[in-house]
Amino acid sequence: MSLTTPDKIRSLQRKLYCKAKAEPTFRFYLLYDKICREDILDHAYRLARINAGAPGVDGMTFARIEEQGLEAWLAGLRAELVSKTYRPDPVRRVMIPKANGGERPLGIPTIRDRVIQAAAKIVIEPIFEADFEDNAYGYRPARGAVDAVKEVHRHLCRGYADVVDADLSKYFDTIPHSELMKSVARRVVDRNVLRLIKMWLRAPIEERDADGIRRMSGGKRNKRGTPQGGVASPLLANIYMNRFLKYWRLTKCGDTFRAHVVSYADDFVILSRGRAAEALAWTKAVMTKLGLTINEAKTSLRNARQERFDFLGYSFGAHLFEANGNWYLGASPSKKSVQRLKTSSEGQLLRQPHAPAWPCDALQVRATARNTERGRALCTGDLRALSSGAKGERA
Repeated sequence: MSLTTPDKIRSLQRKLYCKAKAEPTFRFYLLYDKICREDILDHAYRLARINAGAPGVDGMTFARIEEQGLEAWLAGLRAELVSKTYRPDPVRRVMIPKANGGERPLGIPTIRDRVIQAAAKIVIEPIFEADFEDNAYGYRPARGAVDAVKEVHRHLCRGYADVVDADLSKYFDTIPHSELMKSVARRVVDRNVLRLIKMWLRAPIEERDADGIRRMSGGKRNKRGTPQGGVASPLLANIYMNRFLKYWRLTKCGDTFRAHVVSYADDFVILSRGRAAEALAWTKAVMTKLGLTINEAKTSLRNARQERFDFLGYSFGAHLFEANGNWYLGASPSKKSVQRLKTSSEGQLLRQPHAPAWPCDALQVRATARNTERGRALCTGDLRALSSGAKGERA
């Protein structure tokens, strides 16, 4: 379910985007008053509400806020912003399982912090959208993982089959604050907005062990990382990653390495014609300068004509066309994605007391699968469920 942006807010975003696009060196200095606007805070609350999510450290829920009076709650939040007395609460950290069996930390801000972060994002995102490179697809309006998958598929079909399958080590946790703030300040010089972002980056982290004992970390001494789970974190992560992508373009690495980069937040691949090893060496050096680290164990060079690589839930490489026995360069859902969808479907198919008969359940699961982008691809067998039917190059 999506939420329509009110016309007045959309008009503001359009003006900010057009100004940023027309003047690449312009720095915006009057933005904080927009974040404090009643209509923007109201829309920010509704965005946070539709995304739901668990309570933060204060235990406050959307239901309680609305029960006690939403209008008064928003007015109090606005008063804190206008008087500049707002301070973020600690971020509640929980560990969530990863597909590979490990765990990933997830930061859960309080609802009040989520709403203010959403308000700030409404205002500053159009400015940075004007700067983002065209080959970045993660956490951006009107773009998504499927668009990135199609782009990788397109480059493979054009013969860019020597691949750097890259992985950054703990990207969100290692972004250096000082360099990130420099990237933000290249466009935003409103000190009150910069102050908000600094406070979010340095918000304390609260964890509880199995016995419920509270432990605090982070805070003002923290110099790296933006917690995954925060509303502003994906935008900030994109702003910093854009430095790498922009440097790639400005130094004409596409021509040097006969290659293309396709990025989704911290996941990216480099598709080359014979110069993947050189592209990887260059990337390692640049990431080191940015204060980031390539995960050596998960980064590899692949010849997609002979072996597959996985990216965003899809497996790219040589596929057999069963109708005529020919091989082609294409894409299909990866084994991990198929297993996750099967596990999800099996959960729906578990018989409950007084549940409908199995055939009815199976049809419902199939319909649910087809209502997801990756589910449609799984049901049809390959990327053609998502693309316009582009034919792959013969391997």
